Amino acid sequence: MDNGASSYRRFLDGDRNSFTELVTEYWDGLTLYLTGFTDNTAEAEEFAEEVFLKLYADKPDYSGKSSFKTWLYAVGRNTVLNMLRKRRKLREAPLDDFYDVSDREDIEKNHIQDQNKRQLYSAMEKLCGDYRQVLYLVYFENFGVAETAEIMHKNERQISNLLYRAKAALKKKLEKEGFEYEEL
Repeated sequence: MDNGASSYRRFLDGDRNSFTELVTEYWDGLTLYLTGFTDNTAEAEEFAEEVFLKLYADKPDYSGKSSFKTWLYAVGRNTVLNMLRKRRKLREAPLDDFYDVSDREDIEKNHIQDQNKRQLYSAMEKLCGDYRQVLYLVYFENFGVAETAEIMHKNERQISNLLYRAKAALKKKLEKEGFEYEEL
């Protein structure tokens, strides 16, 4: 059982401090992952708040079939997609107009220390959503193909193909921008 799973179990048993541990451990990574759905860090933070609020209020079951982190990111993805679906139905004004994107720099600096990773992440922002998601989950969060498939609701073959195409697209972007890299 990984650390997140034990913290979540303790929270379900009544230890509120363990929920703080969950938020502290997973906030930055989840927020960066959710940024792939919105391209706005402030809005991604709002989505992350909703995910943790859902954990806190609804206390969904964690079966242990996957790692806690995989389960959390899948909950995050589902929550964001539901929120975006509802937003489209309500035809709300985009929240992008109300937020300052300078928050992104702080989160990136804290979470992505390596300069090469920052350059890659910057180039990844220019890719389509599925490409960004698969690259982020595999290379930044170190999820395997099976876990990424579970999070993105695709099969492993689709993830492998998507990963291949995403790496090719990223390589093309990096070459176009003159980046030097060892291997993708």
